[in-house]
Amino acid sequence: MEFQAMVAHETDSGISLVRETVGDDLLGPGDVTIKVHFTSANYKDGLAITPGGGVVREYPIIPGIDITGEVFASDTPEFAPGDLVIAHGYDIGVAHNGGFAEYARVPADWVVKLDGLTPREAATLGTAGFTAAMSVQALLDHRITPESGPVLVTGATGGVGTVAVDILSGLGFEVIASTGKIGATELLTALGASTVIGRLPAEGEKLRPLGKAQWAAAVDSVGGTSLAHILSAIKYGGAVAASGLTGGPELPTTVMPFILRGVSLLGVDSAHFPIAARRELWARLAKDLKPRHLSLLENYAPITEAEAVLHSILEGTHSGRTVLAVAGEF
Repeated sequence: MEFQAMVAHETDSGISLVRETVGDDLLGPGDVTIKVHFTSANYKDGLAITPGGGVVREYPIIPGIDITGEVFASDTPEFAPGDLVIAHGYDIGVAHNGGFAEYARVPADWVVKLDGLTPREAATLGTAGFTAAMSVQALLDHRITPESGPVLVTGATGGVGTVAVDILSGLGFEVIASTGKIGATELLTALGASTVIGRLPAEGEKLRPLGKAQWAAAVDSVGGTSLAHILSAIKYGGAVAASGLTGGPELPTTVMPFILRGVSLLGVDSAHFPIAARRELWARLAKDLKPRHLSLLENYAPITEAEAVLHSILEGTHSGRTVLAVAGEF
């Protein structure tokens, strides 16, 4: 079988993403072959086409950490041809060929059957939306409720941030959205944010071990100095669900928020989240955790425009989620 794919190659001048006709040998090992309908554009996909990005183990590779579509062939009774599915995380798009192709093959225990979501809706959510849901669930498990007080969301125009704002507001939380993008207030307000503020800390603001307690909790996808500032301003017994490092991997904080206010730092990793819990959370994303404004979150582009979209994410000019259409777009 031959099919079309966007393949990333390492060259002397960098990483090139090239449309190619490829064969079964590029599908790789797995029990379930998926006819890809949609994938999506993620920061990690951008790193996959960036020299020194640090996520791809070996080139060439088909990027695309999100795969949605229908089962084409299956070697396990768990899935049958025609089943609508999503696969993401694990090694997909970084060490195992991913969703930037007409077909993908993955192990059955990486696959989630869709019930209540279309492949397009699932791609709109994708890894970023799933990470947002994990973050919200982590706060709920920590017994953060709307009555606890306002919840801050950083990187609020990004994939994780926009979905987190939407889910939290739908659950009745007062959401404070933090973003550096001028003109984002209308979108974030439409998603349910009660207040939109700038990046944290504000320019020239001194980073303190403990600041004024302002928020009951936070969903943070930025990390770095921003996360340190947020930790210092969380109310007693609050928590921060942290999943990103666009602001850098270092955390210039002290133990003060943890030992004087009982603040909890909750790490969120969707890549290796166990499959049983993954399937359960996807089921909830079709029900009580389903964002109310998916149409506002979605940007749409053909897979052949993937490189331009990924560069916009890396450059910080992208907002929301971009669904990349695969079927019929090559």
